[in-house]
Amino acid sequence: MSLSSSSKTKHQKRQKAVVLASGGLDSCVTAAAARREFDLALLHANYGQRTLERELEAFRAQAAFFRAAATLEVDLNYLGVIGGSSLTDLSQAVPTGEVEPPGIPSTYVPFRNSNILAAAVAWAEVLGATAVFIGANILDNPGYPDCRPEYFQAYERVIELGTRPETHIRIHAPLINLDKAGIVRLGLELDAPLHLTWSCYQDHNRACGKCSSCRLRLKGFAAAGVPDPIPYES
Repeated sequence: MSLSSSSKTKHQKRQKAVVLASGGLDSCVTAAAARREFDLALLHANYGQRTLERELEAFRAQAAFFRAAATLEVDLNYLGVIGGSSLTDLSQAVPTGEVEPPGIPSTYVPFRNSNILAAAVAWAEVLGATAVFIGANILDNPGYPDCRPEYFQAYERVIELGTRPETHIRIHAPLINLDKAGIVRLGLELDAPLHLTWSCYQDHNRACGKCSSCRLRLKGFAAAGVPDPIPYES
């Protein structure tokens, strides 16, 4: 797994990269990092999440901003049917407490990244892309098992075994060792459209400011010393 971008000479032809783009902060900064050396193909997964429509709006706005060479919106709604997450099961409340209970949080969507990466790799093979970018990080991560470096290393082995012999696709996680403040700072450095991102787990018009994603985002902007550009309820 490549955890950082490698330099290329300006005489080399730019290759394509598929970027997993949720519409959120982390994937937006990841796309900004990827565009330094790749032409972008942005992939958004619809998996029955609560804020699907708002995430799609953010994804499409970012795709236009980045002038993506290609976009793909994939239907993984079966993950919502399977359930097991407060992001897809409306009978479960999204956690809003300052202190999270021990263990993997209810916002974990079982095996989500494996499913999304499978779609991304399939598309990358069709496009002739050589990289798949994902905005995973481990410092501020709530403990999702499919965001660990060793998971991505294992997935690269699956790609190697499950694609054509001439296919060579690497997984890049440029944010893997950054906390949220570091991600915000990198986004500003790369001129990422942070104002076009959406992170709230439960609201569509104004971010709730209470869910774990909102609280982590607000903390990151505060630590970076800049205001969060999206609207909040309070």
